[in-house]
Amino acid sequence: MNKQFRSIYLVLSLLLVMNLLSPVAFISTSTSSVKAHALLVAAAPEEWVQVIIQFQPGAKNTERLVESFGGKLLDSLSMINAATVGMPAGQAVRLSTQRSVKWVSPDAPVESTYCPQCVDTSKLANAYIDAINANDIWNASPYIQGKNIGIAVIDSGVNPNGDLYTQMGVNRQIADVRFNSDYNQSASDGYGHGTHVASILAGDGSESNGKYIGVAPMANIINVKVSNDNGSARMTDIVKGLEWVLNNKGKYQIRVVNISLNSTVAESYHTSPLDAAVEILWFNGIVVVVSAGNYGSGAIYPPANDPFVITVGATDDRGTGNIGDDTLASFSAYGKTEGGAVKPDIVAPGRNITARLVNMNMGLPAAHSANIVNGQYFRMSGTSMAAPMVSGAVAMLLQDEPNLTPDQVKYRLMTTANKSWPGYNAAKAGAGYLDVYALVKGNSTQTANTGLKPSALLTTGTNPIAFGSVGWNSVGWNSVGWNSVGWNSVGWNSVGWNSDYWE
Repeated sequence: MNKQFRSIYLVLSLLLVMNLLSPVAFISTSTSSVKAHALLVAAAPEEWVQVIIQFQPGAKNTERLVESFGGKLLDSLSMINAATVGMPAGQAVRLSTQRSVKWVSPDAPVESTYCPQCVDTSKLANAYIDAINANDIWNASPYIQGKNIGIAVIDSGVNPNGDLYTQMGVNRQIADVRFNSDYNQSASDGYGHGTHVASILAGDGSESNGKYIGVAPMANIINVKVSNDNGSARMTDIVKGLEWVLNNKGKYQIRVVNISLNSTVAESYHTSPLDAAVEILWFNGIVVVVSAGNYGSGAIYPPANDPFVITVGATDDRGTGNIGDDTLASFSAYGKTEGGAVKPDIVAPGRNITARLVNMNMGLPAAHSANIVNGQYFRMSGTSMAAPMVSGAVAMLLQDEPNLTPDQVKYRLMTTANKSWPGYNAAKAGAGYLDVYALVKGNSTQTANTGLKPSALLTTGTNPIAFGSVGWNSVGWNSVGWNSVGWNSVGWNSVGWNSDYWE
């Protein structure tokens, strides 16, 4: 059982300690005969204290004895043959030397160790939480869990469920919109992918009795449905969803966007409309986290190829919290993009990840029934599962340091990544393994992406934006917006869920 959840423990109140640690006055009592707590011995003799006196078996006339030492009986504790007494500290120490007294203790305040801010990890079954050191941040003051940080899930929809509520019963799925052309006119998830991703991001595990908890269990989810109930989407749908995020970022405090999908067509980030769209979000203060894809050493497709955003590859945690046995997942995409960027930027667990679903008759569980776990949860693999772990970690960092820019977040994320594990390969794993504890406890405010050129699609009128160096202090990002992009001149290619891997 986690130490935060032991039933109760005794603590000395600050006031009592301060009082009892006042300058010590001499007490003419042999220390060998004193049977009193050290705090009482160290206290100013005249300091009035409340104590518990335990008497020897068969002791008689205990009330008269207490009164003879200037004490006042406050309560009887017959169960332990003791009494609660108020008296000067010096007299309490002298009283302790009497043969009929067994021990004198301060009547210390008692407080519950129930921690309403803490996450109970005693039943946790998700090994990845230990692997990325998320729980080390959850349960230490100031209890960072992504609270009030909005994460937009660009996916197949998110179905409301009990794992996305607060401890006070407030729904953390705070917005639902749709941009797909499906016959299903609601923003609900008929496929299963988006609900699974949201559970990894922010599920609190309440419906699994604490077994399957997400990375940022107090973050808010903004459901942006872009695919139909067969899991298909077009780039048009994605871009429209991202434009909505930009226009509503303030209303829902959207600081992070998770995109666990990739285009099915290889394309330069200078010509891909999807890359242009994610860059506009990035330049407007929203951290964009995307999955690397599942092509192994094959191509890195948009938006994973964009040099600005955070591209996430996958590891296999082998079902253990110790990353000493972890390896790179065989399917995880890696390599150099056509623009010269090396991807992924970072890796996180992405194999056999269990997370919440709502309806087991929807697309994914219907097609992969062997992956159903206890009727409410579902097991999946892919960089689709690794990306939301990083998104959740970023939400926790931004709760702690809300003024960080996306470039500062990316720098901190990469420089605190763990390279000290046997499976590390820089060419395949980028900066290394996600380490949430190191991320949040870090203090760097340096920026990534300096010197990179934005997408050539980001134009003002007919002239490209000429950035010599991309940095928050050197560019007026208000000039970068949707109206500056010639969207009608680009082709709308389809996207697919090739960030999922089926064994």
